[in-house]
Amino acid sequence: MLRLLIDTSVWLDLARRRDGQQTIVAIRTLEHQNELELLVPSLILDEFERNRPRAENAATQSVRERFRLIKQDVQEYGDEETRRWIAEMAHQIPYVAEGSLQNFSEIFELIKNGRRLEPGPAENEAVVRRGLEKKAPLHLNKNSVADAMLVELYKSTIEASDEVGDIFCFATSNYEDFSFPKGDHRKPHPDLADIFDQIRSRYVYGVDGLNSMMLSHFGDDFTELVEEVELVRTEPRPLAEILKAENEYFEKIWYVRKLILQEKVEDGRRAELNPGLEGQMNAAMRDIEERYGKDNVGPWDDWGWGFVHGKLSALRWVLGEDWDFLDT
Repeated sequence: MLRLLIDTSVWLDLARRRDGQQTIVAIRTLEHQNELELLVPSLILDEFERNRPRAENAATQSVRERFRLIKQDVQEYGDEETRRWIAEMAHQIPYVAEGSLQNFSEIFELIKNGRRLEPGPAENEAVVRRGLEKKAPLHLNKNSVADAMLVELYKSTIEASDEVGDIFCFATSNYEDFSFPKGDHRKPHPDLADIFDQIRSRYVYGVDGLNSMMLSHFGDDFTELVEEVELVRTEPRPLAEILKAENEYFEKIWYVRKLILQEKVEDGRRAELNPGLEGQMNAAMRDIEERYGKDNVGPWDDWGWGFVHGKLSALRWVLGEDWDFLDT
């Protein structure tokens, strides 16, 4: 089994990525299949919760700011077609921002349900000793006690495992504390080299390094999971397409309501219509029949009539109206 300890820095980087779902879904699926286990020190859960609001807000603001700058440039230098594209993109921005928030939520569930690691006397003593000897990650003039605790929890978990075939992995984006100083960030600091033999215990840098390691370990299984995420991912529909559909069901419902009106006039439940108004109504109904096909504009049975109203209600709700706004 692959046992992963993923530092908060990597979780936060993963949450901000638009393609983050590929890694998140793969981890969740492999964990469910008992092929992977997340090792989660309590301090990582606490740190993620503490940083989550600020990181979520930053991710959302980043999307909006990038769009604002593009829009500003287009308004100054773009042609009419490009301006229409920008107006369409304005509709997409909330969905893009929401995708990032979904990553944060799903990551929190992953780490909340992972295997909790709690420090004991041995880990506390090891952290103190590491500090006294000024060994990484306590080699710099800053408070890195939490990082040192991660290392000792990871190390003691490896030492306590007697499962043949277990592979352990420590993933981080914090190169200052954990990586080779002023060198290749993918390599651990020399003070930590004895923990990572790169066979049973592996040091991984960043989200890309994590994905590469999982691809190397799981092969085609990981590739298929990533591809499945791409297959099922749906992009928000363009505003123009939503408006077109809303208008279609508006017209179809209007058409059937006018058929009902004609029936009421014919059987005397409604007074005769003004000839001019009736002529305009009949012309509009013929136009709808020609555009959608007479077989596609009703009337329907009670279920179909309700279904068409439901479609119009949903489309208008997406556009900001109340659920029950069905005026035609």
